[in-house]
Amino acid sequence: MNNQRGLLLIVLLSICSSICAQSNKKPNIIYIFTDQQHASMMSCAGNKWLKTPAMDYIAENGVRFTRAYVTNPVCTPSRMSLMTGRFPGAFKDDKGNKVYENWGAIRVSQISDEVKNSTISSYLKKAGYDLIFGGKQHLPKPLLPEELGFTIISDDERSALAKDAADFISSKPKNPYFMVVSMINPHDICYMAIRDFAETDHEKRLISNGVEEVSTLDKALLKPMGISDDEFYKSYAPPLPPNYEPQEGEPKAIQALLNQRNFRKKAREEYTDKNWRLHRWAYCRLTETVDKQIQTVLDAVRDSGEEENTLIIFSSDHGDMDSAHRMEHKSTPYEESTNVPFLMMWKGQIPAGVVDSTHLISNGLDLLPTLTDYAGLKGTSDPRGLSIKSLFENDTSWRETLGVETEVGRMVVHEDGYKFIRYFGDGNEEQLLDLNLDPYETKHFTSRADHQEILSNLRVDFETVWFD
Repeated sequence: MNNQRGLLLIVLLSICSSICAQSNKKPNIIYIFTDQQHASMMSCAGNKWLKTPAMDYIAENGVRFTRAYVTNPVCTPSRMSLMTGRFPGAFKDDKGNKVYENWGAIRVSQISDEVKNSTISSYLKKAGYDLIFGGKQHLPKPLLPEELGFTIISDDERSALAKDAADFISSKPKNPYFMVVSMINPHDICYMAIRDFAETDHEKRLISNGVEEVSTLDKALLKPMGISDDEFYKSYAPPLPPNYEPQEGEPKAIQALLNQRNFRKKAREEYTDKNWRLHRWAYCRLTETVDKQIQTVLDAVRDSGEEENTLIIFSSDHGDMDSAHRMEHKSTPYEESTNVPFLMMWKGQIPAGVVDSTHLISNGLDLLPTLTDYAGLKGTSDPRGLSIKSLFENDTSWRETLGVETEVGRMVVHEDGYKFIRYFGDGNEEQLLDLNLDPYETKHFTSRADHQEILSNLRVDFETVWFD
C-alpha cells in the first residue's frame, strides 16, 4: 500500500513538474505586420467587401483591439517605433530635424547607446530569444534588422516570405524565437495614382522600377470575368464612403500635403466616382492577397504543434485614406490613416473572440513592453508605452489619452472618442474632432461651446503628457 502511495506521489509530482515547466516556458513570438492596411480592412471588422479568413482566425482565437493607433502614419517612422518603442520624433535626421516623415527618417545616421541598449531586439536577446526577420525593412541604417542582431530569413515581401517563414516554423527551433514577418501588401495600391498621374522623374522611376508592384496591382484591378461594367459598379465595387467629400473646414496643412505630391492632388481633382470605387476594389483584393500569405504562416504554426506555445500579434505600419475625403496614401491624422488592425492570439493564455473597443493601443509604443513582459522581463524605452499583457490580467489602470505624430501635425486621441490636432505651419491651426457625433470626421467641433472643456483638457494633455 505504501509503495502504491509512493508511486502515486511520484506520478503526481512528475505531472506537476511538467505543468509548471510548460506554464513557465517562454512562448515563441511572431509579429506579422502588413503595409498600408487600415483597421476596417478585415472581414472580422464588418467589412463585407472582402474576405480575410487568416486575419479573422487570429481575431476569433484572440483579442481584436479596435482603437489601435500608429505613432506616425507613414512607413519608416512607424517602423522605427516598432524597433525602439519610441516616437519617431525622438530621433533627428542628419540635418538635426525631428523625424516626422519618410525622407527624414531614412536620414537618421546614428542612434545613442541608450537607444541601442533598449531596443526590442536587445531586450529579447537578453531574455534568450533568437531574433528572426523576413520581408520589408525600410529603416535607417542604425536600425536595420541585421544591425540589431536579427537573422534574415527572407528578402522577399510576398509569397516567398510566407513560405520562408513557414519553413523556419516547421523546423521546430530549439530556442524560443521572436520572428517579424513584414509583408508589403496592400501597399501596392499606392501605384494606382502614381501611375495615373506620374510627372516627376521620381514618380516615373517608381513605376519603371516597380515591375512586381505594378503587376500585382494590375491583377487586383481586374474585374470579375463575364461581368458588365454596369453590373460591376452595381453589385461588386465597394460604394463610396460616407466621408467621400473633403472635410468641412479642411486644414491648410492637409491641402499643403496634397500639393506636395502631384499625383495626390490630381487624384482628388480628376478621379471620378468610378475611379475611386475601382481604387477601393483593388485595395480589397490586395488585402485578400496578403491574407492568403498570412494563412501560410498560420498553417505552419498549427502543423508544427506549437500553436499553444506561440504568441501571434498582427498589425500594420499605417493605413490608407481609401478615398475618404477624396484622398489616397497616408500621412494624415484621419482615422483611415492612423487607426490600424491590432490582434493578439495565444491559445489558452489570451481570451478568445474578444473585441476590445475601449483601450487605446499604440502599436509603436506598446509592442516592446508587451513582448518583454511575455518574455519574463521588464523592458522600458518610452515610459508611456504600456504592456498589453496587463489588460488580460484584470489590471484596470490604462491610459486615457494617446499621442500620435504625423507629417502635418500632432494629435492626442481621447478614450471617449475625441481627437485634438495641432497642425504644423503658420498659425498652429487646431482642430477638435468628435467621433461620437461625427465618426467619419466630416467636420470639426473646435468652436462649439459644449466642447470647450474637453478641448481645454486635451490641450493640456498635448502639452504636458505627450508633446513639448
